[in-house]
Amino acid sequence: MEKGKEMTTEYFRWTEYTWKDPDIDWRKADTLVAGIDVGSVSSQAVILADSQIYSYCSTRTGSNSPASAQNALVKALGDTDIKQDDLPFMVGTGYGRVNIPMAKKAITEIACHARGANYMGGPSIRTILDMGGQDLKGIHCDERGKVTQFLMNDKCAAGTGRGMEVMAELLQIPIIDVGEMSLDITEEPPPVSSTCVIFAKSEAIGLLRSGWTKNMVLAAYCSAMAHRVVGLLKRIGVEKDFTITGGISKNIGITNRILKELGGIEAIPLEPDPQIAGALGASLFARDLLLKSRK
Repeated sequence: MEKGKEMTTEYFRWTEYTWKDPDIDWRKADTLVAGIDVGSVSSQAVILADSQIYSYCSTRTGSNSPASAQNALVKALGDTDIKQDDLPFMVGTGYGRVNIPMAKKAITEIACHARGANYMGGPSIRTILDMGGQDLKGIHCDERGKVTQFLMNDKCAAGTGRGMEVMAELLQIPIIDVGEMSLDITEEPPPVSSTCVIFAKSEAIGLLRSGWTKNMVLAAYCSAMAHRVVGLLKRIGVEKDFTITGGISKNIGITNRILKELGGIEAIPLEPDPQIAGALGASLFARDLLLKSRK
């Protein structure tokens, strides 16, 4: 570090990661495909060996969709000896799906999240809440993970990954700590009145100046966003079984409040990772399309 310069903490940054199943020999797979989800905030890639998840990654989306897609794929392949040429079929999805040059087909994130949630949560899943970087989606699907109905709210980043990043930066709290800190309060404060990130940010500054703790401000923000999400879900209806995908699914400050407001509904956990649902669904479509092309 140069003299006179200080390291700036980027509180909005979440941990990027990769994973590989050490017990799978990809060379024995009849089908080896990839799904790439380029979202507005994060990008994921999943490598599917036959019907099993072989490896995946989650990384930050840059300013360039093709480069973000390539970066995600390289990271998913990083701890393997698979070459990109070993993947005969790739499907792209997400915000930047039309700008993924290595993908042979682009499929909407709505269809891919439903398919990925069906794979991880089982055929009983009927309602999916996808909380992404800049929008919210309520999705209904059948026992095969096929979308039957959906509702989307993308007019504002509030209640999404980007909204949480803005709040983390404002309060100078690592984004991975936001959920737990919002629950560490003696009494639930009233939610912030605005659902717009810009106005909510101004309101949060005012609350801090009036003596509110950071935990209370986070609780008020998470509560407002949870209420906004529940409004979307009530418009489309929540059919059991219910689950949540996307990066915000890992924020217990919002998810706990959503489930409490819904009353009596539990969320089916998605393993290994709810954030890869879109890329996983894309890889499943890639496998089906590859098999179809062989006939």
